[in-house]
Amino acid sequence: MAKNNIVLYEPEIPQNSGNIMRTCAGTDTKLHFIKPLGFRLEDAHLHRSAVNYFDHVDFEVYENWEDFVSKNNQGKMYFLTRYGMKTPHELKLDDPNETYYFVIGKESTGVPKEILREHLEDCIRIPTNDKIRSLNISNVAAVVIFEALRQQDRSNLLQQDMGGKRRTLPWRGRTPHGQRRVCDRLGHQYVRRRGGADGRRSRILFRYR
Repeated sequence: MAKNNIVLYEPEIPQNSGNIMRTCAGTDTKLHFIKPLGFRLEDAHLHRSAVNYFDHVDFEVYENWEDFVSKNNQGKMYFLTRYGMKTPHELKLDDPNETYYFVIGKESTGVPKEILREHLEDCIRIPTNDKIRSLNISNVAAVVIFEALRQQDRSNLLQQDMGGKRRTLPWRGRTPHGQRRVCDRLGHQYVRRRGGADGRRSRILFRYR
């Protein structure tokens, strides 16, 4: 199974990093912090943004870029920058034996040009219109992680989210046939039961097949 990594180069805003930590925790993505950081890892804003998932994040901290490269010299590295000429959708990220690193620069200036010059073919960007310069780095991280997961067909995350448990939905106004069609489209098992003395209320139970 492919391994995905987010690399934050000298991040400055704790709320952004906290949001990324939450995304990494929910997608089995390893997170790498490259110093100097604009906050402490004990920062309350960081923990608040990560909600209660901080302890579930697999992350590592490095003294500088050279320290990171020396410890992570195996795998494919991509750099998120406004200078990139390709989008994440143009990448091939489905090799099950590969390790992918997505490097995101600091909020103010991005990844230094000195580093980008050595990796021009691996620079990518999230396309936007001309009204903004770039997206928030937490949004960028989410886009690239889920594009990688899409290509890698990580449907097991859906099963983990369901937990194999039955979920109950009050679907008023839908006929049994319509309810069954929705469950089929979602890939869920359909179970219908009636409740109440008059038998008019019904609830749909479904679980991941």
